[in-house]
Order: sequence, then C-alpha cells, then structure tokens
Amino acid sequence: MEYREIGKTGMKVSHISFGASSLGGVFHSLKEEMGIEAVYTAVDNGINFIDVSPYYGHLKAETVLGKALKNIDRRLYYLSTKVGRYGKDGMNCWDYSAQKAKESVYESLERLNLDYIDLINVHDIEFSDLEQVCNETLPALVELRNMGIVRHVGITNLNLRHFGYVIDHVPEGTVESILSFCHYTLNDDALTDYLDYFESKGVGVINASPYSMGLLTERGTPDWHPAPAALKRLSAKAVEHCKSKGVSIEQIAVSFSISNPRIATTLFSTTNPENVLKTVRYAAMPPDVGLLNEVRKIFEPGYRDTWVNS
Repeated sequence: MEYREIGKTGMKVSHISFGASSLGGVFHSLKEEMGIEAVYTAVDNGINFIDVSPYYGHLKAETVLGKALKNIDRRLYYLSTKVGRYGKDGMNCWDYSAQKAKESVYESLERLNLDYIDLINVHDIEFSDLEQVCNETLPALVELRNMGIVRHVGITNLNLRHFGYVIDHVPEGTVESILSFCHYTLNDDALTDYLDYFESKGVGVINASPYSMGLLTERGTPDWHPAPAALKRLSAKAVEHCKSKGVSIEQIAVSFSISNPRIATTLFSTTNPENVLKTVRYAAMPPDVGLLNEVRKIFEPGYRDTWVNS
C-alpha cells in the first residue's frame, strides 16, 4: 500500500481508501454485518482513511460505521465526515448554517463513537449559497478546529469550479482539502485542470468514486444513476471490451484513478469484504497502458460528459 499526504495536513493516507456511503444502502441493499466486516477488512489490509456523511442512508451509514469503529484501534485510521447535507423522513434536506454545522459535528461524534474527527467537510457545496459557506459554515468549522473537536477542514463538490470560489474567499488555511468525485475516472479527468491551483493554495486533493458511482462496473449503474444515456451506452461497450481481453473494467478503473501522485487518495465504496480485497489487489497492480488507452478511446465521444448532482 502506498501512502500520500493530504495537502499540508500531515495525514498520510492510503492511496486507495474506504468510502462508507454503501453502509447507508446508497447503491444497493445492505447486510449490516457484512458491511461491518468490509470495514474491518479494509483496515486489516492497510487502508487508513475512511469517509462518511450523515447524509448517506440518512444517518444509517454513520451508525453502522460507528459499530465497526468501536472495535478498531483509533490509531489505525483517519475519519472524515461532513456537514450541510442531510436527510429526514426519506427526503433530502440541506442546512449550511453555523448552528447546524456545529450540532451535526457533535451528533456525528456520538454516532461514530469518536472523541474527535480528523477531517470535517462541507458537503456538496453546489447545493449551498457559497457566500454562506464562506461566511458562516466554514468559520464555524474552523472554530471547532481551534477547539480540537475536528483536526482539519475541507469541502466537497461535484462542480469543480466552485472549489476555487470558496478557497479564494476565505482566509488562507481555512480549506485544507477538497473532495471531488467522478472527475478523475476512465471517462472524465477534468480534475487535472485544477491540480496546479490546489497545489498553489496548499490544498490537498481527495478523489472519490473510481467506478463513477457504478458506471464503470460489470454490475452496471443503479436505476437512479444520473449519467446521460449515451454515456451509459459507452460504458457498456467499454465493459464488454475489457471482458474480451480477460480483464474487468473495475481493475482498469482503479489502476487509472490511483495513478496520479498529485491526488492523495481515491475513495471506493462497498459492503462486501471480497470486493474490498479485490480493490486492494487492483490498487497494487500496474496499469495495462494499452488496454487503458483502448478504453479511453471508447469513451472519447462522451469524454468528460458530466451530469447534475441530485
């Protein structure tokens, strides 16, 4: 396992990391005991960064993860969670107020059975009033950082251009990391356009979803996946091409997403311990450059096509 520092935080994290969204049943149905075992398997195999949110499964992911963390040495992992995006009674909701951000942190600590959070993020800022994030949400989190309740502060977003606005409109050092998803994958490498900027600001980069939320898998996308139909067709073609070469598209997807040393880590999510082991193996394999180029050629008509988050 390779370890890279997230910006200037001092957190040296595994280059492939565990995203706990699946523990909330976000992608497919969940067997809780299996999900907990998946967390154990990840940590036992050198993964030391775990990311979650109260939004995933509307508190369920944090609750299930908390049960797992009770039995794991706190020195073996860094924990990242979020504020700003939530769910109640089956409905999505958002609240980026300072009061809610602080309340959410303490509630997450209780669900996760932790005394502090290594990285707290403002979740999916594309849904927010960016002025509120700059003037209210982030200052509240910095206050908690100064108290030692959280150790580091970051922001997450689908729309890449929003990152720069927020970073440029808060005091230097406020934002220590960004978490981007689905923008450093086989079908979309738009994140690379921003790496120089993030480095110039001392901001670490976390990449999420090497499988593009199921788009780059043999299993295929869940029904709710927001990718355009044309992109889904290209994905199916790429999956079959990889199969014809005796390689799973998942292997190529992971090899690509972890290949850039300027990106600290890439988060994947599963509730299946066997899939954790597979992904760890994929991360240890050198990329098949020839096949990688063939797959990216397939995606060329829809390369960097994106979608609206929901």
